[in-house]
Amino acid sequence: MTKTAQTAEEYLRYLEEKGFHLAEDARGFISFGQQYTRAADEMVIFTIEWTLKVQKEFDGSFFVSLLENLTSNRISNQKQAIQYLKSSGMI
Repeated sequence: MTKTAQTAEEYLRYLEEKGFHLAEDARGFISFGQQYTRAADEMVIFTIEWTLKVQKEFDGSFFVSLLENLTSNRISNQKQAIQYLKSSGMI
């Protein structure tokens, strides 16, 4: 995760500055997922990054599903998220 981004919106701007543009529907999934799960920005940013790494593009349903899994398992930081992904066989 980049240290310059404190919010999910700042992270999306950071991605755009680096040349990675997400479509409006992707932004909609991110907004929906964050509101639906009430996830902290740190977890939303982690989930965006992981979605892009695993799917090689932004997949809205994968993003929302992963974010929902993380929040329902009370994962609240990147270290816990990585441990969860390892125990789930995703890493």
